[in-house]
Order: sequence, then structure tokens, then C-alpha cells
Amino acid sequence: MAKAIMIQGTMSNAGKSILCAALCRIFRQDGYKVAPFKSQNMALNSYITDDGLEMGRAQVVQAEAAGIKPSVMMNPVLLKPVTDMGSQVIVNGEVIGNYKAVDYYKMKPKLAGMVKETYEKLSSMYDIIVIEGAGSPAEINLKKDDIVNMGMAKMAGAPVLLVGDIDRGGVFAQLYGTIKLLDDDEQDIIKGTIINKFRGDVTLLQDGLRQIEELTDKPVLGVIPMMDVDIDDEDSLSERFHTSRNKDISKCLIDVAVIRLPKISNFTDFYALEAMNLVNVRYVDRPEELDAADLIIIPGTKSTIEDMKWLDKTGLADKIRAAAGEGKYVIGICGGYQMLGKSIRDMVGAETDSDNMNNSFEVKGIGLLDMSTDFTDSKIRTKVYGHLIGSDEYSLLSGAVIKGYEIHMGVSTPADNKKHCIDLSDGRKDGMCDGNVLGSYLHGFFDSDDLRCRLVNMIANKKGLNITSKVIDDDIKALDEYKENEYNRLADMVRASLDMKAIYNIMGIN
Repeated sequence: MAKAIMIQGTMSNAGKSILCAALCRIFRQDGYKVAPFKSQNMALNSYITDDGLEMGRAQVVQAEAAGIKPSVMMNPVLLKPVTDMGSQVIVNGEVIGNYKAVDYYKMKPKLAGMVKETYEKLSSMYDIIVIEGAGSPAEINLKKDDIVNMGMAKMAGAPVLLVGDIDRGGVFAQLYGTIKLLDDDEQDIIKGTIINKFRGDVTLLQDGLRQIEELTDKPVLGVIPMMDVDIDDEDSLSERFHTSRNKDISKCLIDVAVIRLPKISNFTDFYALEAMNLVNVRYVDRPEELDAADLIIIPGTKSTIEDMKWLDKTGLADKIRAAAGEGKYVIGICGGYQMLGKSIRDMVGAETDSDNMNNSFEVKGIGLLDMSTDFTDSKIRTKVYGHLIGSDEYSLLSGAVIKGYEIHMGVSTPADNKKHCIDLSDGRKDGMCDGNVLGSYLHGFFDSDDLRCRLVNMIANKKGLNITSKVIDDDIKALDEYKENEYNRLADMVRASLDMKAIYNIMGIN
């Protein structure tokens, strides 16, 4: 069985996911065969594996850092919030239904056996497993039947490193309070603490580090600085919604406004656009923020109907219609594609909790595409590739290759099938194009270097900008190479900040 190390946090967004990715890359660099694992993930960002199963994006990023293909074994339970009270529950990559929180917790004893079996199978295939916890282990109301924090650590026999976020303040209280709320045997499992997201001179922390070590009887294994690495994040608290990537905005020639829907999902779809120096990607939630946009994107959502109502209520739907009428480019992805149609119908309870499965809903869409969407009780999950059938104002994209994946429970039917704009390799059609408005179900739509190059050219031409092909090509970084460089930069910074010798010793590796 593999050696294991587990990262738990004092709270959500303490930096567990990115630290696990860093450790995966460090162990890989040191010659070990390593894999990530998170027994239960709650997230709206998900991914489809090669075998058509659904898992959380965080473990996909960690698998990339480890240099291996993502497998649903790395995330056997995924919860995708549908309402404030319930989630869609996905087990081993398959949807088993929508459940209220209280009903899901009744399932956890049964799920524990499955999680343990899955972990042991994964562990038999690797040298090291990097396990990520969720939220905080000190959520004492949730400790019974825990399968993701201390319960998981015990199942795996994994030592735990506890990480706290100093950027939000109160990190010493976070660490001390978390440890002291745990049972004695759980406190013993914690072998060290890590302070994350530090800004400033680390020497000013020395007295605090010494005192917290004395108070908790746990060594501080490192202080990690606030990092500027450009790596997919999937936390809903992502700073990318509030700040731009590390670039000079004054040099950006193309402005892209992504609607920040309340239930936005798979916003990692826009990572490739954000990595371009010529493109400024903004996440917006007010109509006036669309005025400067060259391209408006409506992203995926876990609750298409509720988010469509929100677009109407905020005035964004009217603003998008007006912007399209003025000739601005509008693209919808997955749920955003559904919203661009004339109507969205849910006759099967796909977006409701189990108590309301007999209810049916219908809302009007934005109406920029002549098509309608009907939800089904089965989810389409598949990896695909295809090419665009450019038409109308998107003719410059004609022939561009697209690789991506589908995750949706709706079927969208154009009034005129000739309006489909993507030929898929499996013989199906996808998406719809009408004038300057385009929609597609494909997540990863913007990942293709060729498509992004054509897209920038297309928008630049419309704006009357003279951008040479060389300038665009230089800005279209090969995404895989770019990611590799960022993973290595992340590993270098974390390795320099942590006592890796001590961590290896904690794992039982000399």
C-alpha cells in the first residue's frame, strides 16, 4: 500500500487544494508515483474522465500536477449543490439523485465502506497518496460518520498536516481552536501545522510560531507566501472573480465579460482565455459592466432555471439582448447555451430536490437563438472533439478543432437543424449559431489554441485593430506547456517554504 499524507484545513479556502497539487508535483519530481484523493468533494466545477464518469476539478488539477490521468477513484463522492438545502449526489462518477442534506447524511455509513474500498484500490497502484480534506475537521456537528476529514485519515492510516490561512487574520486562533476541538486520538493524528498565504517579512512571525508550537505541541512545518501561480482553482471563493490575472490590463486589446451567475459552474472553461495577455477576462453581475465588452459569455450553471430568473431580475437579460442587437458577440456554454434559447422546460424535476420531483417548471429564455431546451432525467456525460461549422459572423472560426466534454441534463432543439454549428466526432451535432450569437454544450470550448487564435483575430478585425499573426501566436501559449511551467513554479515555491525532510519522515519515508 502507498504511503499517505493528508492535508486538512482550518476552514474552506485555506489553500488545501493548491497545496495538495504542489505536493503531488514535488513527490513526482522526487521520483515517486503519486496520486491525489478526496473522498467527498462539494463543488460545481466538474470534469468528465476518459471513461465518461464525473469527478471534481480539484482532483483533476492535482492529477495533472502528478503527471497522471484523472480517475474517478480519486474523488468517489461528488456533491453538486442544487438548492440551499440539497445537492445532486454523484457516486463513483454516476448520478444517484438529488438529496437534501439530512437525507444524504443518512447515506454516509454505507458510503464509508465504498470510500475505504476505493482508497485501498488506488493506494495499491501508487507509491504515495496525497489526501485532501474538506472544510474543517472541527465542525463538531458533522463529526459523526465523517468520511472526509478525520474519519478518512483513520481509514487510510494517514498522518495529517493542518493548514491555516493567515491572509484572513486570526491564523493562530484557527490552528489552536481547530486542534483543541478534536478528540485526543484525532489530535495525535495531526503531525504538524502550515501557515498559508503570508504577506511580508516572515521573521516578524517567529514569536507567534514558537508560541503556537508550545500551545499545540505540534511543529510548524512551514510558512507559505501568497503565491501568484496561474493554476485552475475550483473554489467558489476564487479570487479570480474579483481580480484580474497577473497582466498589464492597459495592454489588453480584447475585453471579455463572463456573467457571474449565482450558480456558476465550470468557470475553469475560461482559464485559457485568462492566460492570454491580449485578453482581459472580467466576471460581472451588473448590466452596466457589459458596456465595454467585445465578447459576452454566459457560462455553465448548476441551476439554469433559477439563474435565468436572476438574469431577468437583474436586467442582465435585457442588456444581453441589447448588446447582441448592437452587434456584440455573445457566446453561451452549456447552461448559458440553454438560456440563449426561447424556453427552458423541466418536466422531470432535474433541478429540484427529491421532495419536489413531481413539480414542473418552464421559463422563457433570452430568446437570441431559435431553439428550446427540455430537461431529461438522465445526464449526458462524454468527452468529445469536433470542428466548428462557421457561419454568419463566426465564419472565421470555420474548421477550428474543438476538444471538450459534455455534462448536462437537457436536450436543446433548434427550430432549424441547419443552424447547428459543431460537427462532433461521434456523428452528433452540437450548438447553434445565428448572426453574432453562438451557443454550445462543450466545456473546454476555448481550450483549443487554434480556436482562440481565430477568435482573437475575429474580434480584432471587427474592432478595426491591426494585430499581426505573430503577436497573436506569441500570445497563444501552448496551454499544456504553460500549465507545466506553472505547476513547476508552484512546486518550487512550496518546496522552498516547507520542511520537506520532516514531511517525508512523517510519512515514514527516509
